[in-house]
Amino acid sequence: MTTVEHPVRRHPERIPFPVVDEVSRHCLQEEEPETVHIEVHLPGRLDRARLRTAFTGALHRHPRILVHEAPGRWYSRRYTWELTPGPEAEVVSFAPQGNDALRDARARALSQAPPLALSPPIRLEVVEGAGSAVGGSAVAGSPVAGPAVAANGTVLVLTINHTALDGPACLRILATAAELYGGRDNSPAAPPVRPPETVQEPPDTPSTWVPPARVARGAPESSPGNGLLVTELFLPRRPKSVPYTVNDQLMVTTALTVAHWNREHGARPRPLRITMPVDDRPRDTTMPIGNGTRLVEVPFAADELDPKDMAALLRRTATRTRALKSLSRPQLGHGAALLTAPVLPVSWRAAVTRTLRRAATPWTSTTLLSNIGRIPYALDFGEDAGRAHAVWFSAPARMPRGLTVTTASTAGRLHLALRWSRALLGHGDGAHLRDLFEHYLHTTEEAP
Repeated sequence: MTTVEHPVRRHPERIPFPVVDEVSRHCLQEEEPETVHIEVHLPGRLDRARLRTAFTGALHRHPRILVHEAPGRWYSRRYTWELTPGPEAEVVSFAPQGNDALRDARARALSQAPPLALSPPIRLEVVEGAGSAVGGSAVAGSPVAGPAVAANGTVLVLTINHTALDGPACLRILATAAELYGGRDNSPAAPPVRPPETVQEPPDTPSTWVPPARVARGAPESSPGNGLLVTELFLPRRPKSVPYTVNDQLMVTTALTVAHWNREHGARPRPLRITMPVDDRPRDTTMPIGNGTRLVEVPFAADELDPKDMAALLRRTATRTRALKSLSRPQLGHGAALLTAPVLPVSWRAAVTRTLRRAATPWTSTTLLSNIGRIPYALDFGEDAGRAHAVWFSAPARMPRGLTVTTASTAGRLHLALRWSRALLGHGDGAHLRDLFEHYLHTTEEAP
């Protein structure tokens, strides 16, 4: 008698949602999707088949990205990610060519989140040059604007569902794809060497219990969702001997920009609080894939935002940010860790989280500044497309903040993305905020 051996049925590996993922999942809204947009400009063209092969290979090199949300029951105590053996949908697509191809790809990145039900929760859209020069602007009044595609160049537009992972993790995957495509080393550059710092308790730190200022309402648009403006600026100079960093200059610039905007719109002076993501993960292939940043809030009293005393403001900000970054705390604070404890069914916790989030609106920070810093990877796609010469990120800008500022530096240039809720601001407002940001960034260079 012949014995028939049946294959062993293995259950897919499941991973409970971490705190950040769960809170994001509780609060999803169709009107303002939680997407992260990454835009990488390359000087040359890519071979389509090779790119698809390389990007799929990169996903398998970092299998933690190959997940979808597992179906659950109402009484489940957790949301869970389910690992999949490969992509369940086509991840790489090529945009139809045309003068508005990049503008339309940016708009899709802001309005169409990759679904959590299909693995992986990211999308790569390739925009090939349509004859526009770099530095051109989108159509006036468009919800997205910035440099166009060079005639012989390529732009990679990555869209990330922020419930699943963040920008630095996705950039790590893209660096692996570049290495597989071009055969060139895309290992991360060594971080800049800085002298050891003595972390001191910042003097006269403003209280975080006072409701901070909101970004004043501008000329909002009737359509829901986010608007975006990206631009390229000079990286701010600073003497080597000063105690503050470029990140501190960007933090002060953001605070002064919002304070100036609010004064122009008749808002009375109030303290500001700016959320700052801190990422301590390694940038090599061992980097954990997911939402790995922790959030700290940098406070500013209304009376200390004086550009006439820029040197003192930069020193205070440097002391404050160093002290905050050195604190050991959960990613979203102790309250979020308690709220996501798997004691009650996850559907009940979702209702509680949404209620508490609405109740905490007056204490939500004024805005978010996410400074990616110097892009650590060459993002070199070989002889075909070459090395990236510009990289932009943008973070979700849902109300009540309604405005996020994201910066990165490549080849000695600062790449700034302003993203806003259209319920708060319009495209003209974004252009004015960009001009204010450029002005105050320049004033930080003039500090003695």
